[in-house]
Amino acid sequence: MCDQFLGTWKLVSSENFDDYMKELGVGFATRKAAGVAKPNVIISCNGDVVTIRTESSLKNTEFSFKLGEEFDETTADNRKVKSTVTLDDGALNQVQKWDGKETTIKRKIVDGKLVVECIMNNIISTRVYEKA
Repeated sequence: MCDQFLGTWKLVSSENFDDYMKELGVGFATRKAAGVAKPNVIISCNGDVVTIRTESSLKNTEFSFKLGEEFDETTADNRKVKSTVTLDDGALNQVQKWDGKETTIKRKIVDGKLVVECIMNNIISTRVYEKA
């Protein structure tokens, strides 16, 4: 199910991430620090539980989930959100909801790379990771 996503991924390109963070309501200092961080994403699977760990010089975060089940998540910018991850057409789609707001994070494999689209309102950030 999640085999294609498993492994360690390093960030190789990022577009529009500052605008996306601004749309989320992330403060200036945090956006600047996050903008220069080059995180690694480690995706692992234990039975039907998927864990996504993000490691950078700025901060490490980790969350685990079962597909289709809502869970509580504290994001890297300290938002407390309700998240649900589904598998649609080979993409892991994560919807985060908080304070009447919503953002979608789509993770898919394209040409052997992990492509992450962060979408809020009409702002789309695309971050591309290669296998480490």
